[in-house]
Amino acid sequence: MKKILFKGCGTAIATPFTKDGINYEEYKKLVEFQISEKVDAIIVCGTTGESATMTTEEKKNLIKYTVSIVNSRIPVIAGTGSNNTKTAIEMSKYAQSVGVDGLLIVTPYYNKTTNEGLIAHYSAIAKEVDIPIILYNVPSRTGVNITPEVCLELSKIPNIVAIKEASGNISQVAKIASLCGNNLNIYSGNDDQIIPILSLGGIGVISVLSNIEPKYTHNMVWDFLNGNIEKAKKAQLNATNLIECLFSEVNPIPIKTALNIKGYDFGIPRLPLVELSSKNKEKLLNSMENFSKMC
Repeated sequence: MKKILFKGCGTAIATPFTKDGINYEEYKKLVEFQISEKVDAIIVCGTTGESATMTTEEKKNLIKYTVSIVNSRIPVIAGTGSNNTKTAIEMSKYAQSVGVDGLLIVTPYYNKTTNEGLIAHYSAIAKEVDIPIILYNVPSRTGVNITPEVCLELSKIPNIVAIKEASGNISQVAKIASLCGNNLNIYSGNDDQIIPILSLGGIGVISVLSNIEPKYTHNMVWDFLNGNIEKAKKAQLNATNLIECLFSEVNPIPIKTALNIKGYDFGIPRLPLVELSSKNKEKLLNSMENFSKMC
């Protein structure tokens, strides 16, 4: 059985920006809120963190800062993927050197690759680090899908321990679970599929929703894992409208708006992402208010 980095809810944490760079003070506030609300891991420099528009120096500084402020209270997992294998190796080695507990590595994007290339890419990275790696499969963004058969090959590499499955294809998740068993842990990469993926043997979620509802998302997962299936199912269904609003436009546009509504100063996304439209902002605000009443 592969090492389990975390069970439960890992927050794919957003990054607050000012015109001059990262707003570390606001970022720390959110990290401390996450820990106080019992999330099980922090994922820094992922899609939700806008790593695509951060400089290498910003990413390194934020990863190091996150490790420092979390201070071993919960696991810190750093997004270090790239469509350049050499760059992914360099970032992964740096993240390991500053003390992260694991790595989240997205598939190569734009230039893409073949199945053989995926195996070679991940194998090359895994050889250069000693810490656990979570594969990140999000074909809607990258144009590349990690097939169950490729998962099986990659699961034979000792420090490739899990996959964040955001393909949206439940049948594919079932086949990954069937082929890989305990050799590849599965995390839901979609907040609207947490319970379905847990029902297939998943052990948690890497979540956007938990930026604003960490305890709720944590409890949903652990209720399921502890056998409170009906309660977990109800929590998933009750969050449906809020999750839809959080993905009404490209992530992390809506979640940054939601954080601002909650009282944080997370600013707006960096270009090419823009502010949430007024129409969708109104829907999000109503959904957050209704969700709060329901809880």
